[in-house]
Amino acid sequence: MIGGMIGIMSRRLQLAGAIGAVTCGLAAPAFAQSGRSATLEVMSEEERRGLSWSEGRAALGADVRVPVGRFDASARVVTTRDSVRHDGADAVVDLVVGTGWDLGAIQLRTDAIGHVFAGSRTKADYVEAGVSASYGYGPLYATLGVIGAPSQRAIGGSNVYLYANANAGIPGTPLTVLAELGHSSGSVRDTFRAERLRPGGSYSNWRLGLEHRRDRLTVGVDYIGTDISGTDIAGTGDASRFADRRNATDRLIGRLQVSF
Repeated sequence: MIGGMIGIMSRRLQLAGAIGAVTCGLAAPAFAQSGRSATLEVMSEEERRGLSWSEGRAALGADVRVPVGRFDASARVVTTRDSVRHDGADAVVDLVVGTGWDLGAIQLRTDAIGHVFAGSRTKADYVEAGVSASYGYGPLYATLGVIGAPSQRAIGGSNVYLYANANAGIPGTPLTVLAELGHSSGSVRDTFRAERLRPGGSYSNWRLGLEHRRDRLTVGVDYIGTDISGTDIAGTGDASRFADRRNATDRLIGRLQVSF
């Protein structure tokens, strides 16, 4: 079973690797990658871009990050609790290969990303590639970025996520304030499957959070939301079983993370 999973991951990352190679080739990395790191996390739900990936239920996550020459690679495993959005998947493995470089005071980064779903009733895996620019000033750190998924059957077309986020430490305290705005859009080839990442079509999401960091421990709470309606369209029910609209509305999420 492990060999089969590795084979699936390898095949799915081939396209992501090709996309990442193109974007990574735009400029040569100018700084050394940081060392190895790992985290364990428990959260009241696994949320991505305002959408629940764990049926609105508690989830467990773990990730590891290692430098690989001029690049860095990471793997994150999260329980998805028989997710409707991912057709019954029990867990997702996110595999990322990326690199970055400095352009003056701005840090640029590009990533190739593969999402592999365990236990899904249908072929749910898909790939993305991302580019971002970050800038730090005092306690403030801000990022603008775009993550794009080429047209794939598993997501019913293509997907483009534009986002802006920022975090700032509160001077004299162990607290950090976080904020994010994002917008998802893309082409549609299969309306039924496109509802998986974009219930009801293109939408916007937001986040406002507060973190308490002490040594290796981080405790956070986030208020998240989207402009997706949590009710059925015209009372007829969701057009797709993947939409899971009830878990795309405004809510609070708590999380506890330990770093190693």
